[in-house]
Amino acid sequence: QVKLVESGGGSVQSGGSLRLSCVVYGFMISRRCMAWFRQAPGKEREQVASIDSDGRFTISRDSAKNTVYLQMNSLKPEDTAMYYCAAVSTTTCANLIQPYHFNSWGQGTQVTVSS
Repeated sequence: QVKLVESGGGSVQSGGSLRLSCVVYGFMISRRCMAWFRQAPGKEREQVASIDSDGRFTISRDSAKNTVYLQMNSLKPEDTAMYYCAAVSTTTCANLIQPYHFNSWGQGTQVTVSS
């Protein structure tokens, strides 16, 4: 059974850091495109990083633990959102940036950044 379990969210002040974790059950992360998305209230879900591409935040994976991480530094209030781990059955994430590209999702972990 496929299951993605996120953790590591919480409340931090602006400028702080958090590391999110996504433990995966049911498939090997080394064989899938893995990504992190976020969704703030009233906004669309957006990708923040994938295994093939990251931006402000750094994605990494530990195949031995079958876990994907998202290191978030210099957090801002606008980073406040629910963060989701996602996967799709391809080995590359090239051009896969929309939520509908992904078919496995975690339940999310809340990140709140205060000013």
